[in-house]
Amino acid sequence: MDFRWDLLAEYGPFFLKGTLLTIGLSIASIIIGTVLGLLIGLGKMMKNGWLALPFKWYIAFFRGTPFMVQILLIHFAVIPVFLGETNAIVAAIVALSLNSAAYIAEIFRAGIQSIDKGQMEAARSLGMNHVQSMRFVILPQAFKRMIPPLGNEFIVLIKDSSLAALIAAPELMYWGQAMQGQYYRVWEPYLTAAAIYLVLTLSLSFLLSLLERRLATE
Repeated sequence: MDFRWDLLAEYGPFFLKGTLLTIGLSIASIIIGTVLGLLIGLGKMMKNGWLALPFKWYIAFFRGTPFMVQILLIHFAVIPVFLGETNAIVAAIVALSLNSAAYIAEIFRAGIQSIDKGQMEAARSLGMNHVQSMRFVILPQAFKRMIPPLGNEFIVLIKDSSLAALIAAPELMYWGQAMQGQYYRVWEPYLTAAAIYLVLTLSLSFLLSLLERRLATE
């Protein structure tokens, strides 16, 4: 295999730019997806079945349909309604956030329900209302148990961001495809992209493992 290092040197700045955008998309989507996921997870747990139904439908839709379909729908159908034109970066963040929120909602729900009901009863007996009990007693305990699945979801989100190339968002995979299309080379662009994604996911895994160990000692 004749590996063209000179092509990597030429496309290096573009891969760097794409990597920075990939990181930015991932961070924004993780933050938005986590907030939405918490709200949706709590909504699904409401005792009133009718009020919980929209949250269940939301989760069912985003978990039951391909992400590729979701990002195309959001880019070509949803974003133009609000912005009057397509915007690949905005569409990518919205799609990643909404998709991730559905999975994070289930993680929050499972984590909260894993806490013994006696914890809520004890908090209420101390005079806390339901919101205070969730904030100060239930969620801190549940969060420790949710770190591994949340970490996995964040890693999946980073990899899913590569599908933003479908709507021409200039992230990492976009530049890999651009290099392949210009030089009709396969190994150089895609191995480079794979290596960068691997570094990103392994770095996130390492940080999450440090956080998990730190919380385990508290």
